Amino acid sequence: VQLVQSGGRLVQIGGSLRLSCAASGFTFSSYAMSWVRQAPGKGLEWVSAINSGGGSTSYADSVKGRFTISRDNAKNTVYLQMNSLKPEDTGVYYCAGGATIGTWTYWGQGTQVIVSL
Repeated sequence: VQLVQSGGRLVQIGGSLRLSCAASGFTFSSYAMSWVRQAPGKGLEWVSAINSGGGSTSYADSVKGRFTISRDNAKNTVYLQMNSLKPEDTGVYYCAGGATIGTWTYWGQGTQVIVSL
């Protein structure tokens, strides 16, 4: 099982970024997927989730209206589009998959997002 992430980088305040997470080794289309982040010196914070079919999404209040989660089951990939980025969005972002929303069985390697002037 692998979740390979890409897309993290340094971005200016107010900028946009799209994270990708490519899955292999399990039936991706049967799994809910989430994005979880960890700010420097802090614990894990759930960011967003999408059900297996892609028809249901949810977001933390801190990112609602700015971030969009999506998935392409034909490509075994989940995305996180991040707009209007703020310094408090800085952190390591992880994708995670589980049988149901809120369960995280498989984890990506993490990708660093830094939002700065």
